[in-house]
Amino acid sequence: MESEVRGYIRSFPAIFERAKGAMLVDEQGNEFVDFFAGAGTLNYGHNNDRVSKALVEYIQNDGVVHGLDMATSAKKRFLQTLYDVVLSPRNYEYKVQFTGPTGTNTVESALKLARMIKGRSNVVAFTNAFHGLTMGSLAITGNNFYRDEAHISRSNVSFMPYDGYFGPDVNTLDYFRKFLEDGSSGLDLPSAVIVETIQAEGGINVASDEWLQGLEQICREFDILLIIDEIQVGNGRSGEFFSFERSGITPDMVTLSKSIGGGLPLALLLMRPELDQWKPGEHTGTFRGNNLAFVASVETLAYWENNDLSDAIHYKSGILKEELEALAVKYPDLNASVRGRGLIYGFEIPEIGIAKEVSRIAFEKGLIIELSGASDQVVKFLPPLTIDEETLRKGIGIIDETIGEILETKQERLSEEF
Repeated sequence: MESEVRGYIRSFPAIFERAKGAMLVDEQGNEFVDFFAGAGTLNYGHNNDRVSKALVEYIQNDGVVHGLDMATSAKKRFLQTLYDVVLSPRNYEYKVQFTGPTGTNTVESALKLARMIKGRSNVVAFTNAFHGLTMGSLAITGNNFYRDEAHISRSNVSFMPYDGYFGPDVNTLDYFRKFLEDGSSGLDLPSAVIVETIQAEGGINVASDEWLQGLEQICREFDILLIIDEIQVGNGRSGEFFSFERSGITPDMVTLSKSIGGGLPLALLLMRPELDQWKPGEHTGTFRGNNLAFVASVETLAYWENNDLSDAIHYKSGILKEELEALAVKYPDLNASVRGRGLIYGFEIPEIGIAKEVSRIAFEKGLIIELSGASDQVVKFLPPLTIDEETLRKGIGIIDETIGEILETKQERLSEEF
């Protein structure tokens, strides 16, 4: 009965029944290590004990489940916790807008607000960007798999090269600046620039701190709003709560979704107070604020009351990086490269089709791991932030075993041909 548009089930053909932490179990009792984490929604694992307990108590006490944008105790507690635990310690003075419940909703809100404030329609996005699949978000998404001129408006969006797009020796910001300075470049002065500090769907491309600082400087110089898309790589994925923290920049707007809801649908837009120029009810949505997600989020935000989780992420990041680099050396025929930060890493295999085989066979061996990049050439490591070291190493071991089998089979096939 389900539409042909379904996607992930094709890569992971199982009917899952239970889940806990970094593990999924199907109806037959087969266990799978989860290096997918709901595409970054389950940073704190499946059925996190703190979250489950709080949700059950809230429902049993007849807590408000749906409240539009009315005030509720759950929303009040969420906002206070977000301020006390995340914003205030980092000296961020942001207003919070609750949008529809998915990432693309908050991106659409940011684009609409930026254009309204600046009175300019153009927006600059970057090569390999992914920001969502509704019309405005799709217009600033680079992958042509999702883009088709039959169903997308490409107007009012200009693409610039991301950090490293032309290789390590070219500063792509020089290119951007030249376009802005040249009145004949054809680039209309944008109202905003939107960028991911780590391009997750685009192939785990990581912008340097210096590049992000330079981008912020350009935005300030040319009166352009800087929007950072934190939907997948924020909420601790990079090792810090916000992935842009390390660079020292202060975005004008920040889009948040996925794990900010503690596993439940929630999206919000952070904006500098002076940018909050909406009229009451000017931008609405039936599910603009999910009270169950507020309850769940408060529990996950508690992980950031100290540095324990951040330190653990950095520790496990070191393991993941070291092990993947060792695999690249162990299997030189792959010509693989490794890149990432925190607990989001990519293992790029240039030969098209090999990464897809890795994902497929790894699933047969009990590991769920997806792909990214324009040609699905990057094996994407996205485990829960709370994963234990033993399970992390077990998943990496499955990848090692899988690659070995693929290359052995390939060699046998070549031997038979000759």
